[in-house]
Amino acid sequence: MRIYLDNCCYNRPYDDLSQLIVSLEAQAKLYIQDQVRNGRYELVTSEMLTYEINSSPFAYRRKGVMNYIEENSSFHVGPKNNDRVDELAKGIMETGIKYKDACHVASALLAGCDYLITTDKRLLKYQNEYIKLVDPIQFLNEVEDDNV
Repeated sequence: MRIYLDNCCYNRPYDDLSQLIVSLEAQAKLYIQDQVRNGRYELVTSEMLTYEINSSPFAYRRKGVMNYIEENSSFHVGPKNNDRVDELAKGIMETGIKYKDACHVASALLAGCDYLITTDKRLLKYQNEYIKLVDPIQFLNEVEDDNV
C-alpha cells in the first residue's frame, strides 16, 4: 500500500500536544512512520514536500523530517514530473484547494498512492475517486479494520 504524508502531518508531533486530538494524531502519525520503517507501507514524497520541509525555520524539524524521508521513502515525485503535477494541481485548485496542497494531492495521485494522510482539516474536505484523504487516526482505523 502506498501512502503520502503531507507537511502538516510530518509536523504534527511538534504542535501543542496538550489538546487531546492533536496528541492522538501525533501518536498515530508516529505509529504510521514505524510501520513504514517496518515495510508495511510504501512512502511517497514529492518536490513540494521537500520544498515545504526545507522552508521550515526550525533546523531540528527540517533535519529530523528530511532524514526520515531520505531513509524511508520508496518513491519520489521529482522535478521531471513538475509539469504533470502543475496540470493536475490546477484542476484540484478549482475545488478551492490551495496551490501547495493541490500539489501534494497531485503528486500522490501521480505516484498511485492509496492514501494521502494529512491533519489539514480544509484539505480533508477534498474528495477524489482515486485516492482517500484521511487524518492519521482515520487511516489507522481503516487499515486496522482490514486486518482484524
